[in-house]
Amino acid sequence: MAVKIVAGADHAGFVLKQSIIERLRAAGYDVVDLGTSSDASVDYPVFAHAVAARVESGEAERGLLVCGSGIGMCMAANRHPGVRAADCLTVEMAELSRRHNDANVLCLGARLLGTDEAWAVIEAWLAAPFEGGRHERRVAEIDGLAADAKD
Repeated sequence: MAVKIVAGADHAGFVLKQSIIERLRAAGYDVVDLGTSSDASVDYPVFAHAVAARVESGEAERGLLVCGSGIGMCMAANRHPGVRAADCLTVEMAELSRRHNDANVLCLGARLLGTDEAWAVIEAWLAAPFEGGRHERRVAEIDGLAADAKD
């Protein structure tokens, strides 16, 4: 069964989102596009919350958000319990966000990454497993589930 990914973008991320969705579908991923559907100006939090809500509910395993820098989308998505959104600019950041933080939403900056760079970041993020172990406790602390922080 293919990994279900929900995707969203604002006007600045629209073109990159469209390209990424096309590549993801060609690679066999089940992608639901939550908008926006053009480069007309929109408010990014609307799309960040829509994507994060579907990840939070378990309707989708992963989320992808694209805006100008990725920062605003990341901030909005991280307001949702259980959502661990990471704004990644490099393959290494994407891998570490998965391996150490179990990131379930990837945020990208369309003004900072070209299409091929963004695709490399996405591939790394999708391929990297969560390592568990000592990181499980830390992820629980991120989610507010751990009572006492050690180490």
